[in-house]
Amino acid sequence: MKMRTCVVAGMFYPGDRLHLEQFLAKFFGTGTAAENSCGIVSPHAGYIYSGEIAANAFSTISPDFSVTFVVIGPSHRGYLTCVSQVPWEMPLGHLETDTEFVNALDIEAGEFSLRDEHSLEVQMPFIRYRFPKVRIAPILMGHQDARSSAILAEKVVSAVRRTKRDVRIVASSDFSHYVTEEKARSGDLCAIEALKGLDVSEFFRRIGEKGLSACGKMGAKAARLVRYATSGDVTGARREVVGYVAIAVM
Repeated sequence: MKMRTCVVAGMFYPGDRLHLEQFLAKFFGTGTAAENSCGIVSPHAGYIYSGEIAANAFSTISPDFSVTFVVIGPSHRGYLTCVSQVPWEMPLGHLETDTEFVNALDIEAGEFSLRDEHSLEVQMPFIRYRFPKVRIAPILMGHQDARSSAILAEKVVSAVRRTKRDVRIVASSDFSHYVTEEKARSGDLCAIEALKGLDVSEFFRRIGEKGLSACGKMGAKAARLVRYATSGDVTGARREVVGYVAIAVM
């Protein structure tokens, strides 16, 4: 059976099953009570930097959820938007892809484009660990402007209606890259403030106005900032940091 193999295991997260389970158990031990969020924003850096933040985001979704995760990650290599139709290998065991839902998205498959992309892969161990019965619908997002985001959102909504799937959406994104911690916190939190009422247009406006680099609505009414941190919180280096955020969409 064709399968998308791990490419950043041993780099972004432990490649050894036991070691990875220990990491994830520790991360989820710091999470908040589940709120049954319909979607989250989760970072995609190395686990030593952002793993706890990602677990905080996933912790807002009930561990009883057992249907389909739509996982959307930005392309870091310039590939166009595409989907994966094959299972994904993980050190904890593979994740099955919801092929019916993926086909309903009406987006071209692109296994080659996805093979080296970490933005999606780093989310999968969290899903496999906390939600072992779910299936996934991996989407690599090429253009990440407001119009492209709206088009992709419509495709996801249409696929949900056609398949009648109960889904949870994971938006994989890091925020400010390699700026001072003061600038990162100020800019990132300003942009995130616009999402409290899901004002997406204002979010994109603030990103453009402040020159921010953020990688990467089915009944949702609001978003809540669960946690914000930077790489400087781990390394102690404050002159060039990357911002990480956990957001729950209700």
